[in-house]
Amino acid sequence: MSSTQGFGKTFSFIAWGLALALLVWFFQDKLDQQFNPNQDVVSQRLGEQTVVELTQNRMGHYVVSGKINQQPVTFLLDTGATLVAIPQQVADRLGLVKGRKGISATANGRIVTYRTHLNTLTLGGITLNNVDASIIPGLEDDVILLGMSALKQMELVQKGDTLTIKY
Repeated sequence: MSSTQGFGKTFSFIAWGLALALLVWFFQDKLDQQFNPNQDVVSQRLGEQTVVELTQNRMGHYVVSGKINQQPVTFLLDTGATLVAIPQQVADRLGLVKGRKGISATANGRIVTYRTHLNTLTLGGITLNNVDASIIPGLEDDVILLGMSALKQMELVQKGDTLTIKY
């Protein structure tokens, strides 16, 4: 009888562990979707223009999945950033080369930056070529600030919690 009870306790422990793992997986997916509601960007062609519509996340930001040099990344649209700003660890993963060293003024003070160049930047069906960017050491997040070096090439219209981008 004790071996049956031991088996039952072991099975119960495994079942609870699996249930907990499934709950964590489910809720992490929900949290990821709340942070980036634009993980599957849909584009459409209207005449000569490509149109992408983005939805704000729960914090009121526009976060979107995209690509740099054909590699997947996550962007946060930032009209206050002069250049596309890439955290050092993401730049390393993308194989970007550090260029000229500079100093930038941010909301958190002055920081060291390095210029770099993006062959392609893709957002849904929109692909930009030869985009200036900066590599930012010390940024701990893996989110790239999609600054004006990219955004100035597109038309942006915000209405409610939707941002329409035309290129």
